[in-house]
Amino acid sequence: MTTPTPAPSDLVRPFRVAISDSEIADLKQRLARTRWPDPETVPDWSQGVRVDNAKSLVTYWEREYDWRRFEAELNRFPQFLTTIGGLDIHFIHVKSRNPDAMPLILTHGWPGSIVEFLKLIGPLTDPVAFGGDVKDSFDVVVPSLPGFGFSAKPAEAGWTVSRIASAWVELMKRLGYNKWAAQGGDWGSVVTTALGAMRPEGLLGIHLNTPYAFPAHVPDTLSPEERHAVDGLALYTGELGGANHLQGTKPETVGFALADSPAGQAAWIYDKFQSKTDNHGLAEDALSTDDMLDAISLYWFTNSAASSGRIYWENRSASMAGPKLTLPVAVTVFPRDIPRLPRSWIEDTYSNLIHYGEADKGGHFAALEQPEILISEIRTGLRSLRR
Repeated sequence: MTTPTPAPSDLVRPFRVAISDSEIADLKQRLARTRWPDPETVPDWSQGVRVDNAKSLVTYWEREYDWRRFEAELNRFPQFLTTIGGLDIHFIHVKSRNPDAMPLILTHGWPGSIVEFLKLIGPLTDPVAFGGDVKDSFDVVVPSLPGFGFSAKPAEAGWTVSRIASAWVELMKRLGYNKWAAQGGDWGSVVTTALGAMRPEGLLGIHLNTPYAFPAHVPDTLSPEERHAVDGLALYTGELGGANHLQGTKPETVGFALADSPAGQAAWIYDKFQSKTDNHGLAEDALSTDDMLDAISLYWFTNSAASSGRIYWENRSASMAGPKLTLPVAVTVFPRDIPRLPRSWIEDTYSNLIHYGEADKGGHFAALEQPEILISEIRTGLRSLRR
């Protein structure tokens, strides 16, 4: 599957995460001085994050959460920087010991990051060690989107999903791969879909856990599954769309509000985890507190609230009606994703649908919520692309 050629040392540089003790101390001091808003006036989450829940999360972040534990976990993986389009792109690159492994680039969304893929890397690169088949081995590349995590922050407009997709093509070429596949959810799915529309030389196919397959014109007569998707989209763009709308219109204002307040940053992301995971009333039913704070801490220490939010502004004309694709596409639908699309629309949008899977649990953040299911679906979905 691969013909790896060593990248020139001046193009790909090693990287390690190293947050200073003073930055960690500053975070804890800020958390201890949090000025809390008045409590909500309703008995549910309809006004946003509930103050008692936020206090519990922030108190744990201040007193018990261990950033050094997570930093060490990140640094166990080979990490690199490379400059593409004038911007430093951070990525994890783990090669399988199987010389026939399929190269796979995994793309996160918002408020996602490389955090969500860490539990996938081992099983994908070394399936035998996790009870799988060596034939399902992958070389894994996990980049941080521009403006996210340890990638550089764009200093000018123009980093649309198409430009990001073009950067990923260059990244895979720079790593020596001439045949590869791509996977993504949330904005990672938008970037992966853009790759599918571009069909660059070497792209074998893609796997999506957020299919952008709404019809350009929704028909008047709908099946129950199609009606559920339309209602889900209304919920996503309406009641659950506050963060998306603000970041799509005023990302810099959001950045001002969050850059100086770690409690505000925590609430901003916690609200999204609460509303889009497969939980029984609380995000903590679906994600561990440490998993959530790993993600939140990465945003805080990289001061990326504004720069990450701009992906909505840069692509504010995007919709759930993605382009029709003809290259091989594998899709996995998770039951509590919002909106959850029906198979009929997915089949209509992806004419070369090589796999369709329906998970029995999980929501929008599939890699974080149900890593084992997503690993199995990636293996199954992309298996027919191996030669």
